[in-house]
Amino acid sequence: MLELKALPVECDDRRRSTDCAGCGARMLSVCGSIKEADLGSLDALADPVTLEAGASLIREGDAACHLFNITAGSVRVYKLLSNGRRQIIGFLFAGDFLGLSTGETYVFSAEAIEPTTACRFRKSDYRALIRDTPALEAVLLERATHELAAAQNQMLLLGRKTAIERVATFLLDQPAHDPARPSLTDHIRLPMTRSEIADYLGLTIETVSRILTRLRTMGVIRLLSPTELLVRQPERLRSLSNGGV
Repeated sequence: MLELKALPVECDDRRRSTDCAGCGARMLSVCGSIKEADLGSLDALADPVTLEAGASLIREGDAACHLFNITAGSVRVYKLLSNGRRQIIGFLFAGDFLGLSTGETYVFSAEAIEPTTACRFRKSDYRALIRDTPALEAVLLERATHELAAAQNQMLLLGRKTAIERVATFLLDQPAHDPARPSLTDHIRLPMTRSEIADYLGLTIETVSRILTRLRTMGVIRLLSPTELLVRQPERLRSLSNGGV
């Protein structure tokens, strides 16, 4: 597994080109706000990194020197509680940006769920780019607003919804988070494990497995593989997410 360390300053001139113009995730990310003529400036700041499944991208408590843009794959973002339990606070996919709002140290950890690539930017360099690129600043502000709304929805999910409502809501929301890999209608791709879903929803793995089995028995879903399912009754799944039967 690849463990990422902060790059020393003298490594700047050894960064490889990321070829931003040909990046498949660019139009899904904040980078899409940068004009074609200015991509050279972005490319010069980017350091491409590749991670195997399980490799660390960020570790809680480390100096927050870098920002990251996910270009392929998926990442789990989590915090470890004082009792050693893990609370996953989000899943990131191609086009998602990570690390801009941190202080001097990272307040969370991030690991690859599957083989993943990302562009790493030195925070000071990227902030200078933001100052020179008003369109980029506007898009980052919009992203921050969406992240706040997502955090509020997560609070509702954990604080007020029942177990089956949480799982149903998660399944309904999942396809919209990974637009770089669109699925067939009513197909849901789940690169994360049942344990990771449980840690995100504040449930036990046994509860998540039991609810998925219940949804399958009810005819609402069909499990195609450990990482993919078919929603056979989308309206009923939506009703279940809102407390229906």
